[in-house]
Amino acid sequence: MPRVPVYNLQGEAVGEIELSDSVFAVPMNSGLIHQAVVRHLANRRLGTADTKTRAEVSGGGRKPWRQKGTGRARQGSIRSPLWRHGGVAFGPHPRSYAQDMPRKMRRLALKVALSEKLRSGGLTVVEDIKLPEPKTKQMVNVLRRLGAPKKALIVTAERDELVDRSARNLPGVLASGALGLNVYDVLNHDRLIITKDAVAKVEEVLG
Repeated sequence: MPRVPVYNLQGEAVGEIELSDSVFAVPMNSGLIHQAVVRHLANRRLGTADTKTRAEVSGGGRKPWRQKGTGRARQGSIRSPLWRHGGVAFGPHPRSYAQDMPRKMRRLALKVALSEKLRSGGLTVVEDIKLPEPKTKQMVNVLRRLGAPKKALIVTAERDELVDRSARNLPGVLASGALGLNVYDVLNHDRLIITKDAVAKVEEVLG
């Protein structure tokens, strides 16, 4: 079992914690990680883009001029895609981009991402994150003492409003509850700062 130090909010090591091999010592699987990230980004797409076909644009159904004898090309409707203000022939319409992925694969992908974060030295365990009030400056000081880079993911056992509000104005910093953890956020941030309670919850859910 990997052992990592536990820090307080002053950046001082105050103990150690053993991490579960089944969650934080999983071998790399790049194909699975790629599939999980593609699925996450696809599920974030709204798919609300829409264009009007020739049946939906305004305009009469009358033939604009007679078929023969004018010297112009034959036309059947001013709503044709060939005309200005006509319909769009192959434009987008509302659709769902959602992709499915078995639960076991989703959990394994998250385990792989957490294991890689630990192996690369990007995981920091803290005792707890308790802020007296929602102040961005306090969060900046906490991250500075922990030596966190600009892109940091803060994970608490439960969603903490004070932590959320303190971190939301910092570019590159994201706060999340343990149950909201996902592969994309873990990989997209240089440092994962997680509380001891959150570690226990993640191991309970994924273990």
